[in-house]
Amino acid sequence: MRKKYEPQMTFGQTPIKDIKIDLRSRDEIPKLLLGLQHIFCNTELRKAVFDILETMTPEKVDSKNGRPGMDLWKILVMGTIRLNCNWDYDKLQEIVNNHKTIRQMLGHGMMDDDKTYPLQTMKDNVSLLTPEILDKINAIVVKEGHKLLLKKKTRR
Repeated sequence: MRKKYEPQMTFGQTPIKDIKIDLRSRDEIPKLLLGLQHIFCNTELRKAVFDILETMTPEKVDSKNGRPGMDLWKILVMGTIRLNCNWDYDKLQEIVNNHKTIRQMLGHGMMDDDKTYPLQTMKDNVSLLTPEILDKINAIVVKEGHKLLLKKKTRR
């Protein structure tokens, strides 16, 4: 069974809820990171997303044998960024290994500069995020977005 995410904070790691995201940026990455931050910080939404992600492990994989796979959270972050930015795996590898805010969202602290993601590892794991799985996640995230809009309108 894959870990959902690493709950034990490491030295120098910023909690996901405290990651500072540049709201003035016109790039798509900060908007994606804000959405991912909301998913992670909303316990009910995070559980629903992880329930879906847990279904993506191929049936032929023996979870009791071999190395543990990449955390589900990392797969979601990398897969979301790759698909929304329309990047190939080479571009994704460059960004996740060097972009400070994305690395924070992946759970890395200031002492983790030597932790990088090999290209094949990323391909093997991020490719598990199929269009069907993304459609299911999208459906619950859109519902959450509608709830947020309703709350905003009723506060006025």
